Amino acid sequence: MKNKLDSLVLKYETEEFIKSDPIQFPHKWKNKEDIEISAFISSLFAFGKRELFIKKLEYLFNLSEAPHQLIADYKKFNLSEFVYRFIKSQDLLELLRLLNKLYIQDKSSLEELFNLKNPFEKVTNYFYSNSNCPDNQGFCFMFAKPENNSALKRLNMFLRWMVRDGVVDFGIWKSIKKSQLLIPLDTHVARLSREFGLLKRSSNDFKAVLELTSKLKEFDENDPVKYDFALFGLGIESI
Repeated sequence: MKNKLDSLVLKYETEEFIKSDPIQFPHKWKNKEDIEISAFISSLFAFGKRELFIKKLEYLFNLSEAPHQLIADYKKFNLSEFVYRFIKSQDLLELLRLLNKLYIQDKSSLEELFNLKNPFEKVTNYFYSNSNCPDNQGFCFMFAKPENNSALKRLNMFLRWMVRDGVVDFGIWKSIKKSQLLIPLDTHVARLSREFGLLKRSSNDFKAVLELTSKLKEFDENDPVKYDFALFGLGIESI
């Protein structure tokens, strides 16, 4: 199984992967802040049909010259008609406001927020505790709560982008080790993992994330999440 997965990683972890993936947006910039801000926003919108959320992200990032400028000037933009499934204009504006608070008012960053003990709890607590609309459906969907046993797929994907290095991922966060990452569990990864006998748990929840990551560490204890390329790439290709 290790040889098969390793060969699939080589097949899918290429520059070609970037073109159809939401990671294409942070690849447009060189500045660290622009990369992580655009990556964070892109990861939160990465659900549903790819062509639809990529179109929405294109619209959003075309509003300004760079993501840091987007959050600095968020009040200037008319987003009243912005809708993507559960996420409405007020949810997007709240996200931009909170990123403005984190980077500009607090003079902090996403890396500092994630580089703490229990990072998922710290991140969601920061956004919920500072939000003016924490009960909005769209806001709640963007920030799934760890205590609800969510798989936290989009946050784990964002961390993969920031921590792993290579032609696809950026590797700009040195404070977190690749061995600490957890697999971004979506339906494609979960389905193939069960077909391959890598995952026994039937629910796609956080316990399944831990089970699958532990199994993948048997193949590469230092970089288990590289197999996300193998399982996700093959899963997309086989539907």
